[in-house]
Order: sequence, then structure tokens, then C-alpha cells
Amino acid sequence: MRIASMAIGLLMAAVGTAAAAQDRDTKVRKDREAFEGSRDWIYNDLEAGVRAAAAEDKPLLVVFRCIPCAACQEFDDQVARRDRRVRDLMDQFVCVRIVQANTIDLTRFQFDFDQSFAAVLMHPDMTIYGRFGTRSKHEESRDITLEGLRKAMAAALEMHKRHEQVKPALAGKQVSEAGFKSPGDYPSLAGKYESDLDYEGRVAASCLHCHQIREAERLVYRTAGEPIPDEVLYPSPNPSVVGLIMDPREKARIAEVAADSPAERDDFQAGDEILRLEGQPLLSIADIQWVLHHAPPSGRLSAQVARKGEKLDLVLTLDEGWRRRDDISWRATTWDLRRMGLGGLLLEELLPDERSEAGLPDDSMALRVKHAGEYGDHAVALRAGFRKDDILVAFDGQRGRMTESQLLAHTLQEKRPGDTVAATVLRNGQRKQFKFALQ
Repeated sequence: MRIASMAIGLLMAAVGTAAAAQDRDTKVRKDREAFEGSRDWIYNDLEAGVRAAAAEDKPLLVVFRCIPCAACQEFDDQVARRDRRVRDLMDQFVCVRIVQANTIDLTRFQFDFDQSFAAVLMHPDMTIYGRFGTRSKHEESRDITLEGLRKAMAAALEMHKRHEQVKPALAGKQVSEAGFKSPGDYPSLAGKYESDLDYEGRVAASCLHCHQIREAERLVYRTAGEPIPDEVLYPSPNPSVVGLIMDPREKARIAEVAADSPAERDDFQAGDEILRLEGQPLLSIADIQWVLHHAPPSGRLSAQVARKGEKLDLVLTLDEGWRRRDDISWRATTWDLRRMGLGGLLLEELLPDERSEAGLPDDSMALRVKHAGEYGDHAVALRAGFRKDDILVAFDGQRGRMTESQLLAHTLQEKRPGDTVAATVLRNGQRKQFKFALQ
């Protein structure tokens, strides 16, 4: 291990220990201090990374990290200091660390923008081998592990050795369409951010976060008064929406198949290693999500799995409305959806015993107000009379059982900005009605 790597490891350990005590600006400055002069990372300079990878005939590991965000901080620290579990493989890549989305090239890079850590493994000619990085409502270790990253890197290295042979199979992994070349081209972001971070001033505020790209994409539809499509409301669906619970320690191995799910009906089994989906070789769970992100509203996806030493060809059936089973409540971008579609309310479903206590049947709406926004455009519902712990039992004529995610789909696809919605809540056993205009 080189001295520079050891120094970075010690510094990052200190940074990780003190992170909770640091403000956002300090975090961003410390990160630059740790890595800008590193021999192990090329910092915030993709083109320099591409040149180095071409010169050394190595693949690229491009990490996108939102430094101020606490999510995935521990995992990022482990990768940044080249944890011993992945160090030897990382030495075979040219590693690039990107800590701002201000000038990201959206014709080259697309991934799940709600993540605060994402990695793209690619050839110097910009051919993408695969993506790594998954998040959900669960704790970080249930989504991403160093073991899983190691296996993704090992697979990418094998692809790199056979680049010309495998390249045709990678066509589906490439960015095929991009409505805007850079985040600043979106109307809602235009002119708001400079290309470089202001390290001498409010540096965190000068950093455009990846999740703002997704917010800007949705605002294109909302501002035009158009329904936000399912694929934009429910980006990068978790494989669990089709019944596939994946093992984060592996590339794309099924840990469990949910009962009565599309995956179960299509004969996917626990222990299966999904080798290809829609012809694309898989390096990670994120690769599955990429295929699902581009999948049709309904249809069948081709799959090849390894099972007990054999390769089997299967299909995965997508029923109409399959995306809406995904849970988007954890996503940073859902806060802006709540502003637009719920007046700033954060909702959660009542537990079975709570339903029973409230006298609400299993098939009825029962969404507790976990939080009501208090400021600006996020306080519309609060000003209309909603309060924390109210139980929402009807909203814009909807009374059946719904998740927060499904209710958001209703308001953002069936209603327009300025439309008034009526709602009924239970408060201390009494029903109350409120109205407010959507944004």
C-alpha cells in the first residue's frame, strides 16, 4: 500500500469519526483536502481520468458522491480509503471521484439520481460496463456492501479484457436519450449554479446535488400542467416490486422470491444468479434497476439465470401498473413531490393494530400525518388545518387503501397545479374536512 493511500485512510477515518460534528461546508472542504492531491483518486476531473485510463489501458471506476449527505457516508469512506476488501481490485482501475453535479454530462451519465453514492464502471472509450449503487427504505447494509462492489469490479475487469467481444451486449446499458445535456439546461436550474464550487464561501450551497436533476425533470411536466409519467415518478424501481429480493453481497443473486409475485409466477427461485436481463450482462443490483427503469408499462423481459450449474432462459412478466408497487418515500426527491401533490404532508400507513383501534377496515385509506411542512410552499396543508398525527381517510375522492407513493401518483397524474382537493382526517376520533390548492 502506498504512503499516500495510508495517509488518506487515516485522514478519512478521522473525517468519518468527526462527521456528525462537522457542518456541510466543512465536509466538502475536508473531502477536497483529502483527495485533491491523491495518487489514488483523480478528483473532480473526468477528462483527466479518461486520459489516464486510456494511457494505462485500465477501466474507469467513476464515483459520484454527495458529500453533505449523511446517507451512504460510511460506505463511501470505506471505498474512498480503499478498504482492504476492495483495494487490490481498485488498483486495477483508474478511480475518479466526482463530488458535484453542476456540470455532469447527462449524455454520458445517467443513474439513480436520488442516491448519495453511485459508481459507474466503464471503458476509456466511455462504454459503460455496469452501474453500482442501490438504495431503499432499509438501512444501508441491506442495499450495498463492499463484497457486492468487489464482485461488480471483478466482472468489469473481465469485461475489459474482452472489450470488443462484449461491447455489442452492452448497448442497452448506454445512455441512449437525454433531453438536456447538463443539469443547468433544465429551466428550473438554469443560471443558478456555477461550474465550479465556491470553496472560499458557502461551498455546500454552491454544489448542485444529483437529486435536483430528478426534481428538475419532474418540474418540466408539472410546470407545463402535464401528468408526470410513471417512469419519472418511480425511477430505477427496486427489484422487490416484481418480487425479487436480491443479495447485496453478490452481483445479481436472488436471496428471496416474494410469494404471489410476478417473479414467483415466472419460476425465479432463491439462489438463482441472474446473468442477463433483456440481453444485458449484470454486474450488480443497480444493473437490474437500469433495465427496470427503461422497461415498458407492461410486457415481458427476457432473463438468463444460473441455477445449480445450469443456465436457464426465463421471462419476467410486468403487469400493468407494476411500477406503482415501488416505495419512493425514502427518496430525497419525494419531498418536492409532497409539496406539489400533498401540500407538504409526509404520510405513513397505519399498522394493523392501529387500524383496528381507529375502526378503519383493511381496505380503507389510513395514512397518518407523520409531518406537516412548516415553511413556505411546503406549509400549504398546515395552513389549511392539517396537523401532525391526523389520520387521512379520504383525499380527493380516494377512500381505498393506498400508500403515500400511490396517492402521490394520483394527485400528480390526475390533478393539475391550482386544482383544489378536499380531504377528510380523523383527529382524536372526530372527522374533520379540509381543502387546499395543489401546486
